[in-house]
Amino acid sequence: MYKPATVQRTYLTLTVLSTLSASFIWGVNTLFLLDAGLSNTQAFAANAAFTGGQVLFEVPTGVVADVRGRKLSYLLGAVTLLISTLLYLYLWQVSAPFWAWAVVSAFLGLGFTFFTGAVEAWLVDALNYTGYTGPLEAVFAKAQIAGGVSMLVGSVAGGFVAQATNLGVPYLVRAAFLVLTFVVAFFMMHDIGFTPAVSTGPIREVKRVLRGSIDNGWKNRPVRWIMLSAPFTTGVMFYAFYAMQPYLLELYGDPTAYGIAGLAAAIVAGAQIVGGLSVPLARKLFRYRTQAIATLTVLSVAALVFIGLTSNLVVAIGFLVLWGLMYAAAFPMRQAYLNGLIHSEERATVLSFDSLMGSAGGVVAQPALGRTADVWGYSASYVVSAGFQLLALPFLLLARRENAASDPISRDPTDTDAPSV
Repeated sequence: MYKPATVQRTYLTLTVLSTLSASFIWGVNTLFLLDAGLSNTQAFAANAAFTGGQVLFEVPTGVVADVRGRKLSYLLGAVTLLISTLLYLYLWQVSAPFWAWAVVSAFLGLGFTFFTGAVEAWLVDALNYTGYTGPLEAVFAKAQIAGGVSMLVGSVAGGFVAQATNLGVPYLVRAAFLVLTFVVAFFMMHDIGFTPAVSTGPIREVKRVLRGSIDNGWKNRPVRWIMLSAPFTTGVMFYAFYAMQPYLLELYGDPTAYGIAGLAAAIVAGAQIVGGLSVPLARKLFRYRTQAIATLTVLSVAALVFIGLTSNLVVAIGFLVLWGLMYAAAFPMRQAYLNGLIHSEERATVLSFDSLMGSAGGVVAQPALGRTADVWGYSASYVVSAGFQLLALPFLLLARRENAASDPISRDPTDTDAPSV
């Protein structure tokens, strides 16, 4: 009844819907917060509360996915995001105080943590159940391309909708897409290849899954090294993305040229698409996934250095594109490597913990690099970002030394000796 193509089609559909709904406000969110009466400091503090919510809830929601089911976790995520989006709209209408924005932002972070880990764990288990033997990064690459297209469409469309109406309408559109996402997931998503644990009480269940995730995640040396690299790569990614807008305006010489600032989202979305398309080439160039990830990380570091050293807008945009491409090409390889080393029973929890590590890096890196920009300028902050990201390299080299089962890249997608997904 279930086929790998059906599983992949469902995964891609959910990726498109969730990314489209999320990205519809990305181009206007800061303007939305400022229009609600928040200062710049309060607006970015609200964003920090969102990231803090992700750090706080990542592992508990991963446990929900592993204990109660990945579909339930995904549906809870859609509902939580719908409620928090509508609350955002209400706070904007009543010009609510900062503390209310901080609380709802943390609640918004909770919604996204129900997604992280759950949908990826669902995909891998379902592919295993249906007998899929191809390379896992090929599936992740397709999703990355679909997500990039959705991000590009959503962020651009949200900006035009806000310009034609007002800043609140994109949030209504987002809410509508979240309802659609819930309905599609309810009917298309089935927990195949995974059996939720028999209930022994919530406390015992949480302890059991956490113990298993620690044994098969943190205590699993290859997984641990990859996780420890996440704060440096993901932390820098957060800052580099959000700093693009003011930095490009600074290089352009016109702080009101918002069209230039909009290039930031377009660059990331375009890089995500091309990066996904480049995965087959990366599979031919490298023998090991960790080798590919380490090389692409070094090239990304070099791109950040050149971004900081140039004063030419076109050159900066060129290196921003290169940076985005390197990050996007490495991500499917990283996903395939991790999933090949995690047991089904703890997959969502381990993946959520990995996401937590990346978010924690963002909590530390963003204010530190922002302070660097305040003192020495955006150009210096990009050079410092490169140094911070380079700290991920020793952990990636340690992962390579482990010779993990999921590390070798099979040359033939139909090869039965390919690493198990």
